[in-house]
Amino acid sequence: MLDLTHDEWLNRAKELDLSGVHHIDGADEPGGGATYAAVSPRDGQVLARIADGGTAEVDAAVAAARRAFDKGPWPRLAPADRGRALLRLADLLEEQRDRLALTISLEMGKPITDAYAIELRAAVNTFRFYGQLADKLTDESPHTAPDALALVTREPAGVVGAVVPWNFPLTLASWKVAPALAAGCTVVLKPSENSPLSALHLARLATEAGLPPGVLNVVTGDGPTAGRALGLHPDVDVLAFTGSTAVGRHFLHYAADSNLKRVWLELGGKSPNIILPDAPDLEKAAATAAWGIFFNQGEMCTAPSRLLVHTSVAERVTEAIVRRAEELRVGDPLDPATEMGALVGESHLDRVLDHINTATDEGARLRTGGTRTLTETGGSFLRPTVFDEVNPGMRLAREEIFGPVLSVLTFDDLDEAVTLANATEYGLAAGLWTSDLSTAHQVSRALRAGTVWVNCYEEGDLTVPFGGMKQSGNGRDKSAHALEKYTELKTTWIQL
Repeated sequence: MLDLTHDEWLNRAKELDLSGVHHIDGADEPGGGATYAAVSPRDGQVLARIADGGTAEVDAAVAAARRAFDKGPWPRLAPADRGRALLRLADLLEEQRDRLALTISLEMGKPITDAYAIELRAAVNTFRFYGQLADKLTDESPHTAPDALALVTREPAGVVGAVVPWNFPLTLASWKVAPALAAGCTVVLKPSENSPLSALHLARLATEAGLPPGVLNVVTGDGPTAGRALGLHPDVDVLAFTGSTAVGRHFLHYAADSNLKRVWLELGGKSPNIILPDAPDLEKAAATAAWGIFFNQGEMCTAPSRLLVHTSVAERVTEAIVRRAEELRVGDPLDPATEMGALVGESHLDRVLDHINTATDEGARLRTGGTRTLTETGGSFLRPTVFDEVNPGMRLAREEIFGPVLSVLTFDDLDEAVTLANATEYGLAAGLWTSDLSTAHQVSRALRAGTVWVNCYEEGDLTVPFGGMKQSGNGRDKSAHALEKYTELKTTWIQL
């Protein structure tokens, strides 16, 4: 509830009962007994002990999902009935919105306002969208010779393994779980070891909503153990992963080494944000660039981390972003006034600081930030950081940092801007600011990115697909197109 005060959120946090056991076959399951500590980046305190799943727990979850798919009612329900179950789950998520927002804020450091107003809104809307879409798909009957009837039907693909990261733990889980369930698949979800608690609560709510046992299972544990076991499992038919490009490569190997399961990847990004001198509103362009890189502590695969700005307006734009960075309120994620919370943990903060130190050593100019922020809670906080005088060969301009660190590069003409924008192994997203309609169309087509935002950034809704090109992955989340990942096309030819 956005009208709660800082003290009220703190009191709710103290009362929060967090369970860290797996959810398998419709019930909580402690697993083999091994656990690890879920530590809040807000203050370094242990939130809960989390079941540390391995091969045995993954085997149990996949077996439950296999039974539910092969013999259970879920794939055989009328699509409208599956849709109604997803709508009930969406209602339960809405009812539990404050609890889930608080859990996310505590486990990964996101400001409570963003967790409640953005992350939970996205999760609820995702389940509602696919609940409403479940019975809207159509099969095909191509025209054939008069003595035959051809049918092309969409069949649920089977057991889906979904592995999701910590930066948007519930949104990204929903983007995979909801369409897979709508298609009639069963799911084993492996959340990040940094943010397991919200996913576990999602699974319990799914059981409460009436999903049959085994339809949605959650196994907690780390990537090299639980994630690897899921990727290699011969009874997993589809693997959907969001995370780093390096780990995405592992899942492709796991598929090749097991049953050639389909693997859908949404990976890293180093997204360019191009500001031309004819941008309709330079102040808005600068403010949006600052919001884009500092939102969610910069922990976004689509973050516009490379600002490409025309030389003639570069200093004006950069100064505006620096001012915004220095005004930004960094602090306790449970304070509704906080605009930027904690990075997910100390090890990640150390990696971001290493990038900052390297950028300075390579000759980039630090305009603001670059150091830890001390807050009343302690925790893993970093000042919003801006570098200019960055050249394309610097590590700062090439590697995904996944933190609130902006690199500003300049260009003199449009061809140079497009070349700079595409000079990356990634291709997830891009931004463009211009008043010229032809330029908007031509540059958007020239940019090798799955999403191009023109005169905005991070806009859209569930009707449009999301995904990348090049080493940012394949396949699409969101929209009706996401269902393609979780269905198989079957041809039935009937000789009359």
